[in-house]
Amino acid sequence: MNLENLYVHFPIKAGLFGRAVGYIRAVDGISLTIQPGQTMGLVGESGCGKTTLAKSIIRLVPAKSGRVVFEGVDVLKANSAKLSQIRRQIGLIFQDSFGSLNPRMSVGNMIGEPLKVHKGMKGNKLHEQVAELLAKVGLSADYMNRYPHEFSGGQRQRIATARALAAGPKLLICDEPVSALDVSVQAQVLNLLKDLQEEFGLTYLFIAHDLAVVEFFCDVVAVVYRGRIVEQAAAKELCGNPLHPYTRTLISAVPRAGAPRKRSIALRPGIHNTGSVAGGCPFQPRCSLAEDYCLKNMPALKPKEGQDNHLVACWKT
Repeated sequence: MNLENLYVHFPIKAGLFGRAVGYIRAVDGISLTIQPGQTMGLVGESGCGKTTLAKSIIRLVPAKSGRVVFEGVDVLKANSAKLSQIRRQIGLIFQDSFGSLNPRMSVGNMIGEPLKVHKGMKGNKLHEQVAELLAKVGLSADYMNRYPHEFSGGQRQRIATARALAAGPKLLICDEPVSALDVSVQAQVLNLLKDLQEEFGLTYLFIAHDLAVVEFFCDVVAVVYRGRIVEQAAAKELCGNPLHPYTRTLISAVPRAGAPRKRSIALRPGIHNTGSVAGGCPFQPRCSLAEDYCLKNMPALKPKEGQDNHLVACWKT
C-alpha cells in the first residue's frame, strides 16, 4: 500500500450559518509505503491523527486530497463495487474492543457477518468457519452464542481479531489493539498477532502509544505529530538512535526494566493545537531546540546524511 500526500481536514464552523472559519488538519500530507508482509508502526500522542489516517485508508473518513493505492488501485477513487472488494482485503481492529462489538449480536453472528456478505456462506459451512476462526484466536466454539459483555477485555480483543480475519484480508490495520489491556494480556494478544501474521502472510499497520510495544512488534516505525510524519526508520534504529526532538521526548518517557532511571525530557509549555498553522515547523512551540528559523520554515521529511533509511523532518538534526 502507498499513501501519497494524504490530507484529511475537518472544518471548524461558527456563526449563524455554520461557515467554516478554519480547519483541523488531522492528516496533513502524509506519504507512506507499506511492503507486503511488513509491520509498519504508527506512534504519536493522542490527537495526532493516527486513527483518522487508519479510517481514511478504507474511506470511513473522507479524505480532502491525496492517493491511497492498494495493489495498484486508488481506494479514494474506487466505485462502490470496487470499494467493497478492497474492504474485503483490508481488516480493521478498532481501539475500543467493547465499543466496536455490537452488544445485541452474538459472537457467532458478528464473526459470521463478513463471511455472509463477502463470501456468501451459510448453514453448516458458516458455522464451521466461525468455529475455526475462534480456534485460530484461542477461543472455544462454545462462545458462539455468547454476547460481548460476557467476556474480558483480552477475550473481546480476540473476538475483534477473529472478525477482522473473517473475510481473508491481506492488510490488517490494528488501531491500538493492546492499549487498554493488562500487560500480561498484551503479551498474549501481540504473540497471537505475530502467529497469525506468519500463518496467513498478513501485512500490518500497527497504531500504538507504547514505544516499547512498537519496538518489539514492528519492522518500521513512523512517528506522527499534528498530522505529519516527523521521523521514520527501522524500529530498532529509531528507538536506539532517535533524531527528532519529539521522538526523543517520547522515548525518554518509556520505562526500561533494569536500566538506570532517567528523567523524562520536558517539553516547552505550549498548546497542542491541531488547527491551521502559519507555515513553520508544527513542533516549534514545544521544542527546546527551536529558533526563529523554525517558526517560519517547514522542514521536509528527508534522509539523514549517511542514513538513507532513516528519515527525519527537523532543521536541527
